[in-house]
Amino acid sequence: MADDRFAAVADLWETHLQAPFPSRLRGTEVAGVDMVMLDADVAGCVSSWLQNRGSLDARRRRVLASCQEQLIRVIPVLADQEAAYYRRLHDMAALVSAEPDASGIDLQSSV
Repeated sequence: MADDRFAAVADLWETHLQAPFPSRLRGTEVAGVDMVMLDADVAGCVSSWLQNRGSLDARRRRVLASCQEQLIRVIPVLADQEAAYYRRLHDMAALVSAEPDASGIDLQSSV
């Protein structure tokens, strides 16, 4: 299951690296959140998690938890492509911050 989670994050990460940052959000705050910093913070945590083969230090875990809260606030007020960009960040953050044995990937297949 952990390998599935790692693969899912790696796939999302590759897609994210190819996606252009939503230009309208450069230098913009949405719901009090700096959108460039939110992107950078999640990206930094995800990149570290991937480089460390699924391990994240306590400081980055706290940063990621804060980012998840911010993502939940901003995604509903974003336009389609912008929302998709930040939903991908949210998906990666959720997978990275999941407990090692509870990735949320295909949990129903064993039922």
